[in-house]
Amino acid sequence: MNLLIKLLGTGVSLGAGFAGTKLVNTIWEKTTGNKPPTGKGEDVPTSLRSALTFALISAFVSTIIQVLANRGTQRAITRFAKTQDIV
Repeated sequence: MNLLIKLLGTGVSLGAGFAGTKLVNTIWEKTTGNKPPTGKGEDVPTSLRSALTFALISAFVSTIIQVLANRGTQRAITRFAKTQDIV
């Protein structure tokens, strides 16, 4: 069952990461009026400042998501271990 909780935590982390990426991309597009700099076949060159700003914001959001997912998984494992001790 411990493995199941870890797999569930991984799935939640991946889903949250995907949602976070979409959120950052949407906010970037609404704020700047430009598409996020992805480096994939862009017609319009991106300034270094814009690319670094986007990278820093994306890294910050990714780190927050990773920390929250890890804490949630650890809490779930702890709760599961406590309930098994009671039974």
